[in-house]
Amino acid sequence: MAATTPTTTSNTIDLGLALKGALNSIEREREREIISRRFGLYERKETLEQIGELLGITRERVRQLEKAVITRLKNSAVNGELNSVSGVEEKILAILAKNNNVLRISDLTNIITKKDSKIDQSRVLFMSELAPNISLIEEGDNFYSSVGTRSVHDEKKIRDAVNKIVEAVKNIGKPADITNIAKSLGDKDANHTAALASISKNLAELNGQWGLIKWPTVNPKNIRDKIYVILAQKGSHMHFNDIADAIRKSDFKRKDVTTQAIHNELIKDKRFILVGRGIYALSEWGYKKGTVADIITVVLREAKEPLHRDEVVRRVLKKRYVKETTILLNLQGKAQFKRTAKATYTLA
Repeated sequence: MAATTPTTTSNTIDLGLALKGALNSIEREREREIISRRFGLYERKETLEQIGELLGITRERVRQLEKAVITRLKNSAVNGELNSVSGVEEKILAILAKNNNVLRISDLTNIITKKDSKIDQSRVLFMSELAPNISLIEEGDNFYSSVGTRSVHDEKKIRDAVNKIVEAVKNIGKPADITNIAKSLGDKDANHTAALASISKNLAELNGQWGLIKWPTVNPKNIRDKIYVILAQKGSHMHFNDIADAIRKSDFKRKDVTTQAIHNELIKDKRFILVGRGIYALSEWGYKKGTVADIITVVLREAKEPLHRDEVVRRVLKKRYVKETTILLNLQGKAQFKRTAKATYTLA
């Protein structure tokens, strides 16, 4: 099961009108200015220092005023005195109900506005913070800015649930389907687990597989990682031309690569082993670097006895994708191999 796609709803929200209603409830112009600039409701977000310099007050005074205003607005919302907040809250809760009761602010904003706007995200975040029945997860090192239905789980429960998912993935130790992750947690609703997982900055998902953000199999950051993902998904060797084509057809965010760039990275990275003419495999599959002669040496050393040439060919072909004639030419023409009987060889 892949990451769940947020479900849209027919509910529409006039963010501009709702925002105006909330801000108009703030009596002093200076306080409205502070809130607008701190939350980035009309332009980019500004720091305490920037606002303090603009208004001629200290950063600490800006912080105090911001906190006091937000507290008053929240109390008004709880008492049902802010109709603009109540209206937005009702519709956000309806959206959350259709999306496992938790969403990133970015996804929620896209549902509401049908566009990816930082200012709209800031407005949705601001209105959600005031809403008493919505749990808000602030942006941080471990979480994306997100909201949840408070009656289902408050902020602490959301954080705890997400942390348990991260720990479950760590314990599994490799990318896994969300159904298996949910099962390990005793959660019968895999979609709910996926929704919670999607707000964690420690997790990533690719092609239906979830894992830690640092794992290249779910979060490839460069060409080498993307090559690794393609080979791991295929499960067998590939020619570098085919690897390049697979990356271009993939779901990677950046997939405009040249065949030469792919070949260069394959040569540099120890994870990839040349096993044939332009053909590469993963070293974790048991392949070792070396020429055909090197592989024959390994085969004969592991055998600890002379081998018929046909057996040498058979064993080498398990480790390299080359022509039989190439193996025979190396076997018969290299000084490190000697014939002990008819068509039978050992190490010199």
